[in-house]
Amino acid sequence: MSERIDGAGLLEEGARLLDQGGGAVWAEGPVWVPQLRAVRFSDIPNNRILQWTQADDRISVYAEDVEFTNGRTLGLSGEVVQCSHGHRRVEVDRGGEVSSLVERWDGHRFNSPNDVVVKSDGSVWFTDPSYGIKKAAEGHPGDLEYGDHWVFRFDPATGEVDPVVIDVEMPNGLAFSPDESLLYVSDTAVELPTGEPNPLGGHCIHVYDVQDGRRCKNGRIFKAIEPGLPDGFRVDEHGNVWTSALDGVHVYSPAGRRIGFLPTPAKVGNLCFGGDDGRTLFVLATTSLHSIRTTVRDAAHVVRIP
Repeated sequence: MSERIDGAGLLEEGARLLDQGGGAVWAEGPVWVPQLRAVRFSDIPNNRILQWTQADDRISVYAEDVEFTNGRTLGLSGEVVQCSHGHRRVEVDRGGEVSSLVERWDGHRFNSPNDVVVKSDGSVWFTDPSYGIKKAAEGHPGDLEYGDHWVFRFDPATGEVDPVVIDVEMPNGLAFSPDESLLYVSDTAVELPTGEPNPLGGHCIHVYDVQDGRRCKNGRIFKAIEPGLPDGFRVDEHGNVWTSALDGVHVYSPAGRRIGFLPTPAKVGNLCFGGDDGRTLFVLATTSLHSIRTTVRDAAHVVRIP
């Protein structure tokens, strides 16, 4: 099942969406792990991490009782950097050994880090909505210790933690442009804390100029996504944004024009690029992992592997 819009040539000729298996309640946070030739992802309500390996084409349980992990990415040395709702932290998995990377700002615990990217300078950028302390199936009850939902930057070299985006109601997915001059952040808050409708609708991907590699300025709406919400997304090597939605994967040019659409059998939570050449798109559609061959790679792949 596939469809292309406006002849963008984003998918390989004859590419079809393949079902790689499922068994999750809500699948999230995929990353391609090159050394294992595998996609690792979260099954949040079941509190476990699943993994599909290319060699045997099957999904197995990588780890259980994982404190409700969510989004993940690769560090510059190939380690898996992941978000933990339960521990309210960003952590690192090195060959099955999991340790904390960062868990506080200004003495306050984070809410429940949701998605994470690692910039080419090694800094770790992550969103911090409150799903893990507000939804019983995604973590543990808790309070907003710093009183809001922000995007943070952590510098492992100095230990500094700084808020970089504070004007998104419920920041969720995030990704850099290929040259890392732009940061995209999705908002999935349909309502404000007062119960009033979010004036921006909670269906938007925002974009910011990144200055001096560490400050976000000039925030504006990149695109409102309909139907559904823009949860996780990726940016490809040409700057196109591949985003989750209710009906599939929507692809937008850097100018915000929709140039591609991939329908899926269920709501999409997140996606990532992978495969030996980086040109396989892996899509998590509610309970299952799907894949399809594309003609592009992830922008982060280009930055780290020239």
